[in-house]
Amino acid sequence: MSANHGNTPAAWTAVVIALLGFLVGGIALMLDPASWVVFWVGVGLVVAAGVVFVIMDKLGLHGTSH
Repeated sequence: MSANHGNTPAAWTAVVIALLGFLVGGIALMLDPASWVVFWVGVGLVVAAGVVFVIMDKLGLHGTSH
C-alpha cells in the first residue's frame, strides 16, 4: 500500500470530478421525463475524471512512484 494512501491532488481531483458526474447523472434520471442528454454529460464527467487522474499522475501530482 502506498504511503500517501490516495491523499494526493490527483486522487482528490479525480474523486471530486467523478462525484460531480454521478450527481449530474443521478439528477438527470430523477427528472420527469429523464433527461438522457444530461445523463450522458454525467457519464462523460466520470470518464473525464479518469483522464484527469492519469494526466495529473504523469505531471507528478500523485506522490512518489514505486
